[in-house]
Amino acid sequence: MFPAPFIVVLDANVLFPFTLRDTLLRAAAADLYQLRWSAQILDEMERNLVSTGTMTAPKAKRLRAIMTREFPDAEVKGYEPLISGMKNHEKDRHVVAAAVKAGAQVVTTSNLRDFAILPEGMEAQSPDHFLTNLFDLQPALFVDLLREQARDLVNPPMALDELLDRLARVAPELVAAVQDRLAE
Repeated sequence: MFPAPFIVVLDANVLFPFTLRDTLLRAAAADLYQLRWSAQILDEMERNLVSTGTMTAPKAKRLRAIMTREFPDAEVKGYEPLISGMKNHEKDRHVVAAAVKAGAQVVTTSNLRDFAILPEGMEAQSPDHFLTNLFDLQPALFVDLLREQARDLVNPPMALDELLDRLARVAPELVAAVQDRLAE
């Protein structure tokens, strides 16, 4: 399979929730889109995982190392000079600058209001909207991806229905579409 032609930058807030992060990364590994992030985005993810008590600092550092190892082409570099020219919310300008440098068409974020003003040809999508679009492109592949994700969760084990329940917290439209597909 050839990688999808479109490039997507993931904001730190969509890399924070475990189930959502796992689904997004699996979709990228399946070449449903070309994943991009910056060191600054991963710094924010790592910092937030630790500050909320979700992970210890060593565990968050290991997660980041695994992510960068598995997606060696994802890191965008050299975007810093573009930050000051971005028009979105100041604290998230680095994300849009990385997206511009990467040639991304989409920024996936749970905080759409901070991405209201974007360069032409780029849009911000919620993780639900983004994942639903991916599902619509290849429904059978996406369902297989979710089945595999559920099978891989062993501590504790998780059935597909349980995985979908967790994913529904952040991607209810996606889960509804998947459930419709499963009911066919």
